[in-house]
This record gives sequence, structure tokens and C-alpha cells, in this order.
Amino acid sequence: MGNSVKNLAILGATGSIGRQTLQVIRSLPGRFRIMGLTAGQNLDLLAKQIAEFQPKFIYYQSVNKHHKLTDTGCEFLSLEEIASQPEVDTVVIATSGKAGLLATLAAVRAGKNVAIANKEPLVMAGEIITREAKVSGARILPIDSEHSAVWQCLNGEPQPPARIILTASGGPFRGYSTQELNNVTASQALKHPSWQMGKKVTIDSATLMNKGLEIIEAHWLFNVPIDKISVIIHPQSIIHSMVEFADGSFKAQLSYPDMRLPIQYALTYPERVPNPELPKLEWSKIKTFTFEPPDFTTFPCLKLAIKAAKTGGTGPTVLCAADEVAVELFMKDAIKFTELACLVKQVLQEHKPIPNPTLEDIMQADNWAREYTLKLAGKKI
Repeated sequence: MGNSVKNLAILGATGSIGRQTLQVIRSLPGRFRIMGLTAGQNLDLLAKQIAEFQPKFIYYQSVNKHHKLTDTGCEFLSLEEIASQPEVDTVVIATSGKAGLLATLAAVRAGKNVAIANKEPLVMAGEIITREAKVSGARILPIDSEHSAVWQCLNGEPQPPARIILTASGGPFRGYSTQELNNVTASQALKHPSWQMGKKVTIDSATLMNKGLEIIEAHWLFNVPIDKISVIIHPQSIIHSMVEFADGSFKAQLSYPDMRLPIQYALTYPERVPNPELPKLEWSKIKTFTFEPPDFTTFPCLKLAIKAAKTGGTGPTVLCAADEVAVELFMKDAIKFTELACLVKQVLQEHKPIPNPTLEDIMQADNWAREYTLKLAGKKI
């Protein structure tokens, strides 16, 4: 990279990935300039970030509290406007759920480097996003540890992979029975054994829905058929994913389970930069690596996601929307943990997928799924 400074916009700066992105930037002084910061409701933290990094552009959802940030000297723009600003080189998509979709599209259409942690944009509109990236020359840089691992394994390989294997920790309830899962609480589900993540993705990790979403993401990121992407449970969370090649050889990416490493790789690519703040593996303390197949019966969300992926069209959009609403209901104690999958399954069964959907089709399917999920939940499934 030499002496060049990368200009970043971080969408979702106050969330888990956004905060960890800023930690990486602090630890690598002189390499990055923050041009844009956005947030949802956490204006107190956003105000501190603005004071520290002095961005040119900001956005936040709490417009009723606009007076809190009126003296920043920053220009208030929409997510899409910030994502497509000419001064911005790289857009970090660290929002949660559907919120990042239109901004991701805007960044891709503007030909930006798009460092994406948010699963939903590619799951909902992967065909549109990847097609637009080919037209504009935008580069999509995965931040998810699993996709970052696959990306690193594929670098320098002239042939496509024979198979991609995504690893999963198994979440906090690995080995639980359905009866035990029926009684778990949101606070229990938010205690992930390996990773520091936002609430939505942590709940998805507990249901294994996140692995289903990651299969769909990997399909679009690496142009690999769904049936050549599988999941294996690896509780130690040291191997972040594996790639098998035509000759039977495997490559795997291993590192300490810390999201700052894949974030840094996306930001500094193609360089690998030393960072004393990142924890290193101590091999003498690692006794075993274990692997086991996922339990589709006890954790049906993974099977539902794979089915939606194979259905295609607006199926994955409805999967995302129903799951997002169901997770919100679970965190509010409105439904049980086991009812998450029940809700998503019922919504998918009622949906008639639209093949090769337009963006309008996707948005309509998303709205329908959200409304229908709430309607079903009101009937106390």
C-alpha cells in the first residue's frame, strides 16, 4: 500500500463489528481516514466516535434527537449517499439485518471496495449485487470469519474449489435436546462460547441459522453451487473454514477466534500487516481439534436455510425477513427459542418464490414476510 491512506465509511459504527473495525484502525495509525460514520440509536457512542475520528459525513436513525449532534460540523447524508461518496475508497457494511441492503447496492454500483460483515444483503439480493459488481468493477471483501477464510484459501488458486466446508462452533446449546432448548432464555442464547458478536448474529449462531445464511453468501461470493457447500461443527473455533480442491487436497485458514483479524485483512488487502493488539494462537496449549456433523433435527433452522437456498428466487429474502422478526420476538420473550424455526418454516411454506427477482420483488417479499411472521406470532404458534 506504500504511503497511500485509505478513506473509509463505516456503516453501523456503534455495533459490534463497527466498534471492532475502529479498534483495528486505532491500532494501525496513519493507514486510514474515516470519511463517514453511521449508527442507529446509540447516539452517545456515535458522538464520541465523531469527536475522535472527525468524519466528513454522518447518518443516524434517531432523527428526533437530531439536536444532540448538530454541532459536529459533519454533513448529514443517507446511508446510500455516504456509501457512494467519491472521496470514499472502502465501505464497511457493519449494519444488522436488512438495513445494509440498499447501501451495499449503492456502494457496489459506485465501484467501491465493499468490506461486508452483514449477511442479509447477499442473502436477499446476491444475484443483483454480484451482477452490479461485475459491471462497476467493485470488489466485495468478506469480513465474516468463515468467508474470509475461504477467500484466503482461494487466493492464488487458478481452478475453482471442488467443495467449501464452513465451520461452526455449534453455539451455546450444542448437544441440547429439543426439550432443553424449549426452556432456554435470550440471555442464555446471547452467551456465545467463542465469538464477540452483535445480538442478532449471536442468536442466529445459537439456532445455526447463521450457517445457513453463510452457505447462501458463499454461493454468491465464490460462485460455487449450493450443493458443494457444507457445514461441519468445530467447537474450538480455530479452523475458520476449509476448501477442498479437485485433487483431494484441502486448504484451511486457522487463527485465534477474534473478528478483528478478518476485519483487518479486508481493510489492508492485499497486504498482511502486523498488529500487536491481535491475539496469537499458542499451539502448545491446543490439545485437540474435533469435528461433528450438524444436528439438523434439533437445530432445524440450518435445514430451512439450505432448502430456501436451493429454492432460490425470493426464498432467501423471505428466510431472512422471517428470521429477523422471529429473533426480535424471541429477544422480547414473545416466543420460545424452539418457536423461531417454527415461525420461519410456516412463513416459507406460505411463500410462492419469484425466480430471478427484481429489487422491487425482493422488497415486496421482505415486507410480506415480516408482516406474515408477526401475524403468525400473534396467533401464538
